[in-house]
Amino acid sequence: MFSKGNLAVICWLWRSMRKLFLLLSLLLSHAAHLEGKKDNQFIWKPGPWGRCTGDCGPGGVQSRALWCFHLEGWTGHLSNCDESNRPPKERSCFRVCDWHSDLFQWEVSDWHHCVLVPSNLGQARPRTAECVTAQHGLQHRAVRCIQKLNRTVVVNEICEHFAPQPPTEQACLIPCPRDCVVSEFSQWSECSRGCQRQLQHRIRAAISPPLYGGSQCPNLTESRACDTPMSCPLGEEEYTFSLKVGPWSKCRLPHLKEINLSGRTVLDFSSDSKERVTFRHQSYKPHHHPKPWDLEIGYQTRQVWCTRSDGRNAVLSLCMQDSFPLTVQSCIMPKDCETTEWSSWSPCSKTCRSESLSPGFRSRSRKVKHVAIGGGKECPELLEKEACIVEELLQPCHRYSWRTSEWKECQVSLLLEQQDPRWHVTGPVCGGGIQTRDVYCAQSIPASTIQKTKEVSRPVKKTLCLGPAPSASQLCNIPCSTDCIVSSWSDWGLCIHENCRDPQGRKGFRMRRRHVLMESTGSAGHCPHLVESIPCEDPMCYRWLVSEGICIPDHGKCGLGHRVLKAICQNDQGEDVSGSLCPASPPPERMACEIPCRMDCVLSEWTEWSSCSQSCSNKNSDGKQTRSRTILALAGEGGKPCPPSQALQEYRSCNDHSCMQLYWETLPWGPCSEDTLVTALNATIGWNGEATCGVGIQTRRVFCVKSHVGQVMTKRCPDSTRPETVRPCLLPCKKDCIVTAFSEWTPCPRSCQPGNATVKQSRYRIIIQEAANGGQECPDTLFEERECEDISLCPMYRWKPQKWSPCILVPESVRQGIMGSSEPCGKGVQTRVVSCISDDNQSAEVMECLKQTNGMPPLVQECAVPCRDDCTFTVWSRFTPCSANCETSRSRRRQLTGKSRKKEKCQDSDLYPLIETELCPCDVFISQPYGNWSDCILPEGRREPQRGFRIQGDGKECGKGVRFRAIACSDKNGRPVDPSHCSSSGYIQEECVIPCPFDCKLSDWSSWGSCSSSCGIGVRIRSKWLKEKPYNGGRPCPRLDLKNQVHEAVPCYSECNQYSWVVEHWSPCKIHNELRSLRCGGGMQSRKIRCMNAADGEGGAVDNSLCNQDEIPPETQSCSLLCPSECVMSEWGPWSKCPQSCDPHSMQRRTRHLLRPPLNSRTCAEDSQVRPCLLNENCFQFQYNLTEWSTCQLSENATCGQGVRTRLLSCVRSDGKPVGVDQCEQRNLEKPQKVSIHCLVECVVNCQLSGWTAWTECSKTCGHGGRMSRTRFIIMPTQGEGRPCPTELTQQKTCPVTPCYSWVLGNWSTCKLEGGDCGEGFQIRSLSCVVHNGSVSDLAISVDDALCGEMPFQDSILKQPCSVPCPGDCHLTEWSEWSTCELTCINGRSFETMGRQSRSRTFIVQSFENQDSCPQQVLETRPCTGGKCYHYTWKASLWNNNERTVWCQRSDGINVTGGCSPQARPAAIRQCNPACRKPFSYCTQGGVCGCEKGYIEIMRSNGFLDYCMKVPGSDDKKADAKNLAGKNRPVNSKIHDIFKGWSLQPLDPDGRVKIWVYGVSGGGFLIMIFLVFTSYLLCKKPKPHQSTPPQQKPLTLAYDGDLDM
Repeated sequence: MFSKGNLAVICWLWRSMRKLFLLLSLLLSHAAHLEGKKDNQFIWKPGPWGRCTGDCGPGGVQSRALWCFHLEGWTGHLSNCDESNRPPKERSCFRVCDWHSDLFQWEVSDWHHCVLVPSNLGQARPRTAECVTAQHGLQHRAVRCIQKLNRTVVVNEICEHFAPQPPTEQACLIPCPRDCVVSEFSQWSECSRGCQRQLQHRIRAAISPPLYGGSQCPNLTESRACDTPMSCPLGEEEYTFSLKVGPWSKCRLPHLKEINLSGRTVLDFSSDSKERVTFRHQSYKPHHHPKPWDLEIGYQTRQVWCTRSDGRNAVLSLCMQDSFPLTVQSCIMPKDCETTEWSSWSPCSKTCRSESLSPGFRSRSRKVKHVAIGGGKECPELLEKEACIVEELLQPCHRYSWRTSEWKECQVSLLLEQQDPRWHVTGPVCGGGIQTRDVYCAQSIPASTIQKTKEVSRPVKKTLCLGPAPSASQLCNIPCSTDCIVSSWSDWGLCIHENCRDPQGRKGFRMRRRHVLMESTGSAGHCPHLVESIPCEDPMCYRWLVSEGICIPDHGKCGLGHRVLKAICQNDQGEDVSGSLCPASPPPERMACEIPCRMDCVLSEWTEWSSCSQSCSNKNSDGKQTRSRTILALAGEGGKPCPPSQALQEYRSCNDHSCMQLYWETLPWGPCSEDTLVTALNATIGWNGEATCGVGIQTRRVFCVKSHVGQVMTKRCPDSTRPETVRPCLLPCKKDCIVTAFSEWTPCPRSCQPGNATVKQSRYRIIIQEAANGGQECPDTLFEERECEDISLCPMYRWKPQKWSPCILVPESVRQGIMGSSEPCGKGVQTRVVSCISDDNQSAEVMECLKQTNGMPPLVQECAVPCRDDCTFTVWSRFTPCSANCETSRSRRRQLTGKSRKKEKCQDSDLYPLIETELCPCDVFISQPYGNWSDCILPEGRREPQRGFRIQGDGKECGKGVRFRAIACSDKNGRPVDPSHCSSSGYIQEECVIPCPFDCKLSDWSSWGSCSSSCGIGVRIRSKWLKEKPYNGGRPCPRLDLKNQVHEAVPCYSECNQYSWVVEHWSPCKIHNELRSLRCGGGMQSRKIRCMNAADGEGGAVDNSLCNQDEIPPETQSCSLLCPSECVMSEWGPWSKCPQSCDPHSMQRRTRHLLRPPLNSRTCAEDSQVRPCLLNENCFQFQYNLTEWSTCQLSENATCGQGVRTRLLSCVRSDGKPVGVDQCEQRNLEKPQKVSIHCLVECVVNCQLSGWTAWTECSKTCGHGGRMSRTRFIIMPTQGEGRPCPTELTQQKTCPVTPCYSWVLGNWSTCKLEGGDCGEGFQIRSLSCVVHNGSVSDLAISVDDALCGEMPFQDSILKQPCSVPCPGDCHLTEWSEWSTCELTCINGRSFETMGRQSRSRTFIVQSFENQDSCPQQVLETRPCTGGKCYHYTWKASLWNNNERTVWCQRSDGINVTGGCSPQARPAAIRQCNPACRKPFSYCTQGGVCGCEKGYIEIMRSNGFLDYCMKVPGSDDKKADAKNLAGKNRPVNSKIHDIFKGWSLQPLDPDGRVKIWVYGVSGGGFLIMIFLVFTSYLLCKKPKPHQSTPPQQKPLTLAYDGDLDM
């Protein structure tokens, strides 16, 4: 056990150790961290790139996340990783936008050749016998994303934004390897008669080349020795000898030792030697000292030897002829083309860094110092280009974007001119129009260089901006001004003071008002005056309104009494006010009255005063008003009598002067102008809280107008209604003109310019914002032009040839050493110097002339120095003169000179003609039309500069024009010549007409008809009618009715009280029976009615039909004049009002009161009546009624654009009767909000086109088929039913047919050996200048070489080596004919469009000794069209002695070698397998073992022969049979084979069971089943009879496979 002290020590140690352990672990982890950093245990791991954001195009940015990973897989803090290796977190990218689809596209190449799919080991599979028709392969193609404009390659992600990437590989089939196919051999060549050894040969031609790894062609030649009857005796062989010339050696200069040595070598021509002839020269001095690149003339030699027909060499003397071949000749020492050193590389074409686009290019060049001569090396490439890498230090490329100016003013006249070309401005126009703006390309402004905006915004070439350009024109609308729509006038008010707060004087005004129903629009919209007044006297702003009670008698029931009066003070608006405001004291509370007693006369109450009868035509006379009352009951005896009839009417004079209305008239508001006080205070204060350019004032004139008179003094009109003359307004901001900076000057040409043409450069600037509101005006010059300075004129360079040098022969020493002849004559060479000079005869570099001409004049030509034996002639004479007749010819002559006149060979006129004849030049030319007529071309229209475009249909798209047809001009010999010989323009012209389209023409709108309803809502109509129908594609008509009219209907509203019935007072009641003494009782009374127009101030009557006939008042009515004793009641009062709900439980009441009691106690009639409120009988409800929206109504001056759609508001009673709107207004019904909305009538815009571009260059420089074209573009497409754009936006015409001049190579001549019989020679062909019409064919005609210019071809094209085989040489045959065109097919179907055809050359061996030196056979293949599919099948002949011939045949019947599958080749020899080793057996014709005659075959179950069994009865011939077995086997006995075939042989020769064995087995099996079934039926026991036989089970037979069943 531990003590306590030990335990404490242990605890202390443990604590200390624990702290130490923690400290140690921290140190270790830190050290590990440092070690991890030091040993690069942490690596950066970036995440995937995010989406490209930012601006469209190369200015996008994409970012990604970064992590710091430990190698063990856990992440750490970013500081653990090495900052120097930190991958970028952001990168610039190309952000794809939708409009980029017009700029980028996928470009795919053609599919490459099909290649075999590699095997698992990565190698192509070997050719095997398993290939039947084709092998699987892969073919690839290049797919890349390109920019359409300059075909540069960009990253694929751009195109993948619009379309998936096309596949880059696909499966394909490679046909099986095809061996070379050759034809059958020809017949053997014939052997010549003779005793020497000879060879005969036969040849065949290649039909199809080896394809897809097939076998090469076999030998195309077979040779064999001829069968000679006997050998030639020794030394008597018959040989032929030929002089063989070798090839010319290379041109060389004479060596010094050759020049200084003398003498001639002895030539040793031993019979078998092929020695080179070496020459020693006598003294030879060079004729000139060679300078740098001077032409050096050397010499060249060739061997000559005699060859025998068996290929051996012989002594030269055996081949000697009259003239020995030339063995030495002078030549030009070959010199290679000499060029200058490469120039330094040009700067890289890419001067800035762009995103995802192609690299730049740089180039260098070199110049020709001297052209190749004498077969020297031709000039190499003179220009070299290479891609250059863009350095990272380059600045980013400028980015460009489309900019636009402000829209210019809206031009309505453009559309109006379209519809009527004769339209001209007659007044303000409004509605739809067209406005344009300038579109230009400018450099995008980076955020960091905003201060340089003016410099950056200069316009640049439009090709620098990508994407579609913004539209340069659009439809616009000038708002049409419409006047106010106002309500009808209210009734005249009371006569009031002008200012009720300060009433002065006794003059006042009566007023009437109207209010605005719809505000005016536009600057020219006008509102009429809303208040009219007429002066009056005794004005009162406040007046007492008195209501009377009924008459109450003072004493009793009748007699004098009083009425109670109730007075209320009201203002001029009809509102109750305090009584203290009324000026007079209130009227008395009681007023005296009288109630008739029983016998008194009873009168009615006074009627209302009639309207004033004053007439405006007689303004000074006062009018009259009347009122009346009638006798209701007569007086009785003692009663108060009735007054006379005069007392029943009262008159009073009146003078309303309602026809002398006064009102204030205003002029339009003036412009907003600065007010110094307001501007000083409010320079920065906005109107309606918005920042503006200050507040100004507007003023207008106001004056007083009297109707029918005109302007009167201002004080005549009430000042209280005077409109304001000054109002504040927002000052429009001054707009200075803003223009772009001038564009860069157009570049002056860097290269020189031909002729004296002055080249100008220009620059321009564009107005972005026009000046307005007094701003700074635009500058006058927007376009500047100046002449380019320091433009050099292109010097014209030409070749200047010197004279030919004398003819230089082979040096004499060389000639004597070789030829042994010293006469200086024969073939030689002469040279000349050709220099390049400018127009001013200054020497220039060769390169300058080579640029301007096709070739260079020859520096060397062959020449001849005549020998003594040659024919000599005088120079040719001049040609004889030509007559004017074109059919004549001209000639020139020469003569023999000296001894040549006596030489016989010189007399041969075929070899040496003395006269030359040629046709005279003829100036007669024949023209004939060529090609089709061009389109009808109209004269150019004028372009109006302020509009910048023309309108289709402005008269320049149709009318009279000219069409052209080219002519081909030729001379009398049919040679094409310049068309100017036949016609100045090269065309024939004729007038043509493009029919003008005529639009449908309608008349102007008629005036609106009257409203169909006199009260409430109706319809009014206006119409147009057809004037001209459209034709030639003009704009169609709208839908017309049967009368060829188009109508427009709008709702209309008629005030219901406009026409009203006016009635006069009833006449006195006329009693029916006037004979009655009391003259009381029933009668009739009448009155006058008339229809009045309330709007007519005169109050004149109108036609009664204008008033509502349903509401016509009665003109007569029955009445009664009560007798004295009868009770008299007053007229009924009005019915009380029903509630708006028209509740039938609520009642309506009216009352009347007693006027006179009856004489007796008879009761009076009722004094009150009650009736229920019934809907549509005595109670009505009202509601607002809205029409449908009208069609879009335009101003009279507009044809399209913004208009107004209206709907009308009316008031309708619940029974459907229209009533005045005031009826609904009185009931405070909810009014619909909008009765008018803005609308848009689509503008009919004809197609607008640009002008024609200039004619393009001719598509061909000469000859037939050249075309030139011009185009125009659609500026604004058709809108609405406008005239459509023409389909033909391009016009073409044939170019003038100018003659083409071309150098044409002739055919190769035969091989020229220059004196030898065989060997090496050369062929030449000529170069001739021909004229043609675009294609060099048989119709090309030779002309003077000068018309083609310098010869472009080198000597190597005009001269080539050739050889003529000698007898005994092994040589190549001529080319075989081209084989028929054949396609590569699989199962009879081709997978290629081009076929191929072949030809071959093979060698012919003439001597066995030379067969080792035979050349290789040659095969040529070329593509062809129109090929066929051929298949190859094996053919075989009949068997003959177990042998047959097998061959391959093509499907067109040609027997070939190759083409058929070797694996499918049938056997040509037949053998038995296994071999026939049984006694007495042999192999039969059928390929199976059979037995000899006298023996029968015993076969095994597998069909093979088991043994041969002797046929009984053939013992006596045993010995013979044994003998026959060894010697005379009946192998060839056909009858034996036939009978052998009768033996039962169950197996075929190949071991398969024959068909008849299956048939016999099947038949036997069926017979056995039949027998079993029959025996079962016969042997079974019969069962007892049952009424219902049980169901029988089917019989099932089982077969266990035993044969003995």
